[in-house]
Amino acid sequence: MGEKEKDKHVEEYNPFEHRQVAKPNSDLRSLANLIKSSLGSGILAMPLAFSNAGWGVGVVGTIIVAFICGHCVHIFVETSRGCCRKERKPLLSYADTCGAAFANGPKWIRPFANFARIFAEFSLFFTYLGVCCIFTVLIATSIKQLFDTYMTEVSLPVEQYCLILLAPLCLLCQIRHLKWLAPFSLLANLLLFATFAICLYYIFKEPIKISDKKVVGDLSRLPAFLSTVIFAMEGIGVVMPVENTMKKPQHFLGCPSVMVIAMTLVMLLYTILGVFGYLRYGDVLRGTITLNLPMDDWPAICAKVFISITIFLTYPLHFFVVIDIISRFAEPRIPEKYHNIMQISARVFVVIFCGAIGIALPYLEQIINLVGALFYSLLGLVIPGLVETVFRWEDLGKFNWILYKNIFIVFCGMFSLVSGCTVTIYDIIALTHEKTV
Repeated sequence: MGEKEKDKHVEEYNPFEHRQVAKPNSDLRSLANLIKSSLGSGILAMPLAFSNAGWGVGVVGTIIVAFICGHCVHIFVETSRGCCRKERKPLLSYADTCGAAFANGPKWIRPFANFARIFAEFSLFFTYLGVCCIFTVLIATSIKQLFDTYMTEVSLPVEQYCLILLAPLCLLCQIRHLKWLAPFSLLANLLLFATFAICLYYIFKEPIKISDKKVVGDLSRLPAFLSTVIFAMEGIGVVMPVENTMKKPQHFLGCPSVMVIAMTLVMLLYTILGVFGYLRYGDVLRGTITLNLPMDDWPAICAKVFISITIFLTYPLHFFVVIDIISRFAEPRIPEKYHNIMQISARVFVVIFCGAIGIALPYLEQIINLVGALFYSLLGLVIPGLVETVFRWEDLGKFNWILYKNIFIVFCGMFSLVSGCTVTIYDIIALTHEKTV
């Protein structure tokens, strides 16, 4: 078969026509899941990110990061669909897309296809494991603040609240289908918007003073800003499961589309809360803005309760990525009659493990920065840039513009990774030293 016949054969295969999804999601449900994957606890950390960068750099930086992250989602999904046509498969996961892109790339790189797939699986696994650790600490911190104020006879450290949370999280994480998680995502989105509105109420309650706020922050804190924004905005690990379970996956990309609507809404909300949250509270901001709200007002109390419930309901959506990877590795090696026991046991074990990490390192801001810098930079920027370049090696556009564009994206990802990790590790060492002195 000649090259032209091969290309025609590839183009004729439509992966959407061959997809058989047991419980497909509508565009609205897919939009709810996608927004929830990007619009989580990170939005409440945005004012702190702006305090690191300054409000001027923060606004410009957030828009640029949103554009780059959205572009990376677009090129990754496009590459995945191209790989589906070449491999004649109805759908591919994130890691399978990486493997297929290398397998269909230039001959010299094809031997690395299996390594690319395994590397992507491990990156996904540890990213969302880190997110689950952050969520555990965030819920525990919010609950502790409420109990410390209104039940003064109960005074427990945040580590013990992490421990108490394990039982309800174990039960919630027994839900096994994304379709069944969609109602929880919808409710979580509503509560998050309510929290967002309450935060705006306190931000604009009194006149905002701009003169004493930094337009440009300390350059040494710029990596912390980038890490937080990338962590807050990236939901690429959930993108392929969402796109693969859509009733009409052709509505995922394009303009307008599920992805464009989701990313535009996320960018606007992040920028608004980030800049005005910083202008209101300045450099005294804590890990999330809800922790700065007053403790004697009922709207603020509602916001703290809402965010705890929101993160609690969002936990299983991110947990889904972790357990999906474990299932795909474990189930072929375990007799079918034990699959149910394996699922229950693995889900309980992962929740307990994340709780243990949260107990060992209850530093919310630093864990957010570390996960954002180390894992989301890899998943959301470096890997999509490399994968599109490899897959399109024979057609990189006029003057190889796709190659140069992706070199820039990979450079941004590596800069965020190295500088963000360095700054965050120094912060953790300093905090640990203060705690032990």
